Amino acid sequence: MTDLLDLAIEAHGGLQRWQRIEQLHAHIKVGGAVWHVKGWPDVYADIHTSVSARRPRTEFTPFLEKGQHCVWEPERTAIVADSGDVVEQRVAPRSFFEGHTITTPWDRQHLIYFTGYAMWTYLTTPFLFTLPGFRTQEIEPWQEEDEIWRRLKVTFPLTIPSHSTVQTFYFNSDGLLRRHDYSVDIMGGTKSANYASDVRSFGGLMIPTKRRVYATGPDNRPILDRVAVSIDLLDVDIEP
Repeated sequence: MTDLLDLAIEAHGGLQRWQRIEQLHAHIKVGGAVWHVKGWPDVYADIHTSVSARRPRTEFTPFLEKGQHCVWEPERTAIVADSGDVVEQRVAPRSFFEGHTITTPWDRQHLIYFTGYAMWTYLTTPFLFTLPGFRTQEIEPWQEEDEIWRRLKVTFPLTIPSHSTVQTFYFNSDGLLRRHDYSVDIMGGTKSANYASDVRSFGGLMIPTKRRVYATGPDNRPILDRVAVSIDLLDVDIEP
């Protein structure tokens, strides 16, 4: 691991603490312009999510109606009744985004796929970078207003779906995540800056409870005229 990754992992609770965790459960409120564009306004305005700390897997409940939840895994998305019966599922879900742009509408399985991998990435950062296949490299620092943030370039393995193969994570002098840049490949390559703030302690982990995502301009600065995605973590429960 790089020195910066070591610092970030310790700042967010330490690897030993993370390795004792099985799942994270969060009550979340999600908004922003992208959900209107995709045809799903307020779909996650008040919902609970669970992510695995051991492997890529996310659930949202209730999903669209009471009595059912949805499941994201790298090679499958599904809507599942609380009884365990599969209502609807899709195999190889990423292949169904071919030709998509930012304005392409989504069906239910598209929605599950995007939000599933995104929430798993956000709630497991920076610990997921220690998984096999990840490559990290500290690159030149970045000045954000009156702060200098160190930056970590992360290359994701093909086995871990995410926004893009290469992403950049910005950390303050304490090692806490402040910003996360990526290109959303399944939307045609949109460039985004995901700002993380309001860090709180939950079960020994330090987790940003507020995220705001903006498009970025050629100067790598956020375009602040609208929020593409907003995520507020109202509460988090750590499952040992």
